[in-house]
Amino acid sequence: MKNQQEILLESGTNELEIIQFKINNHIFGINVLKVKEIILPSPTTPIPHSHPYLLGIVQLRGEVLPVVSLERALGMERESERDSSQDKFIVTEFNSKQVVFHVHNVDRILRISWDKIEKPSNLYALDSSNVIGVIKEKDEMILMLDFEKIMVDINPEAGIHPSKLTKIENSMRREKRLIVVEDSPLLRQLLGETLTVAGYEQIEFFENGRDALNHLESLVQEGKDILKEVQLVITDIEMPQMDGHHLTRRLKENPHLSGLPIIIFSSLITEDLFHRGQVLGAVDQIAKPEIDKLVAKIDQYIL
Repeated sequence: MKNQQEILLESGTNELEIIQFKINNHIFGINVLKVKEIILPSPTTPIPHSHPYLLGIVQLRGEVLPVVSLERALGMERESERDSSQDKFIVTEFNSKQVVFHVHNVDRILRISWDKIEKPSNLYALDSSNVIGVIKEKDEMILMLDFEKIMVDINPEAGIHPSKLTKIENSMRREKRLIVVEDSPLLRQLLGETLTVAGYEQIEFFENGRDALNHLESLVQEGKDILKEVQLVITDIEMPQMDGHHLTRRLKENPHLSGLPIIIFSSLITEDLFHRGQVLGAVDQIAKPEIDKLVAKIDQYIL
């Protein structure tokens, strides 16, 4: 799996591989880059008074990890007659933490382009929804889940919060214009609130790399001085239509946009993957939810 990950991220091809799994016959997907391994379920130790999504904890290779029921997290009713013989634990790592998700079946690995992932309809696009993308694969609909939001629902303190920063009156920050590319409505809101507390008030948000790239290219076509219009781009990696790595590559290939500093702010920043962003031209990479480090890096590159 690691070799395939390296090929996909080395070139910024706007492709990904997903692991397709089921909960009560509904089909979902998770980015392979979030997955460490898939194992058979083992007994969990319940924790009194814990969040209802948590089944308990399990020890795996000397580490104690939380086990989350995706059935509960998605608000699905438990099927009493369901055959549990195909159940699996998906061991994940993102936001610098390991979490185990209990699913009902793991089907296959599917390689697709990000531009095949559509924005959810209004039915799924509510702030309370855990669905961030839809893949139409033959006669099936695969729903991509917002695992970061699920974990924030369980532990709000693990998310991005203005309280993690001290309000600073800085006229230089107020003058700077930032573009933030993030597909999660919840994280766009939290980033907006937090960066505003930090003093960065001129922020333009885009929900995928394609929209951000189109906007920047339109500024070039209008004859605008890009570095006066925008001082820095912050981008997630996982986004429908165009991911953050491909966006970074496209910006750096455009002579009119290549001078824009780009910071990748993602749950997928690990030691194994860090140098991929460097190769593509990002000036820095910060793991979510370390907002204080993100603000420090913004200051470093544009103040």
